[in-house]
Amino acid sequence: MRRILFLARAEVLHVVRDKATLAQVLVLPVLQLLVLSNAATFAIRNTPMYVVDFDHSQASRDLVRRFSASGHFRIIGETASPAAADEALLSGDATMVLTVPAEFEQRLARPGVAPVQLAVNAEKGSAAGIVQSYASSIVSAYERDLNDAAASRGAPRPGAARLEIPVRNWYNADLNYRDYMVPGILVALVTMIGTLLTAQNIAREKELGTLEQLNVTPITRAQFITAKLLPFWALAMIDLAIGLAVARFAFDVPMRGSLLLLFGAAAVYLVAALGIGLWISTLVETQQQAMFVTFFILNVYLLMSGLFTPIDSMAPWVEAVSQLNPVRHFVTISRAILIKGAGAPEIARPFAILTVYAAAMLAIAIRQHQKRTA
Repeated sequence: MRRILFLARAEVLHVVRDKATLAQVLVLPVLQLLVLSNAATFAIRNTPMYVVDFDHSQASRDLVRRFSASGHFRIIGETASPAAADEALLSGDATMVLTVPAEFEQRLARPGVAPVQLAVNAEKGSAAGIVQSYASSIVSAYERDLNDAAASRGAPRPGAARLEIPVRNWYNADLNYRDYMVPGILVALVTMIGTLLTAQNIAREKELGTLEQLNVTPITRAQFITAKLLPFWALAMIDLAIGLAVARFAFDVPMRGSLLLLFGAAAVYLVAALGIGLWISTLVETQQQAMFVTFFILNVYLLMSGLFTPIDSMAPWVEAVSQLNPVRHFVTISRAILIKGAGAPEIARPFAILTVYAAAMLAIAIRQHQKRTA
């Protein structure tokens, strides 16, 4: 018993004296809880919505106002151009398009039947079904209120007002949630493997004592970091290729866009992801510390990437912070290329962010390595 207490006391002293380990045990879990509680939500709120109004009547404005006031939808634009709305769906700026036809108000009055169209980005599978349900309930409530108002006024009507709601599910007509999740999970697996391996790499060199030997060689710090990155970059690209083959033949995930474009984006993204791992490796002293820090960062990255829950439904400040998350941008790119068949113009914005991120993380990793080993 005495030996057990002695060893326990030694472990407690070790943790208390090691500030990095103490922070990992006490501070990081609290930060994860605070951040991820705002991101991990299955509620669908503030869905971006585009309005195509050909009628511009009081009735059409009332219907649009219903959507805006519901809390489930956020109107990001209103136009009379269906092409602009289609572009918003393709780029991912909008999840749903409400189209109000011309003479909408007149048709409601006589003969009492008017159509409105809902075009939903159905790549999110079951989430798109929830969006449809919200939209249909809003339209039904609007229809019911019209009839109640007419009855209270005693207005003569040929029949009760009725709204016809044809729904078009774009990009994922069958609402197959697997088509939406598999590309994102593939990104997550490639990220986890690559980042964790690179994070442990330099830490292992420190533990073995070989890092000091490497530092006295003529190789520069930039060459050292690049040499450490390249093998894992190639391995992650191979993993991505294997994962895409499994997704296609095992899960029948559609691949409507250019795979060459996808691999080009992946090449840039992996520099960012592996650069983060190398940066972590230069900060810590042991492989155990590297694993703790990596898992903390990956948990935040994955749950704030839109992989499991729509980013639109997160708290506004979380949605803003997630712009700094490279996983978010590559998940967006992979889904856009595979499911939507998007081309280079549609992924230009997230790709540009990834390029800047990759260059920044590689520079930070090199600079941090210089600082710690100089």
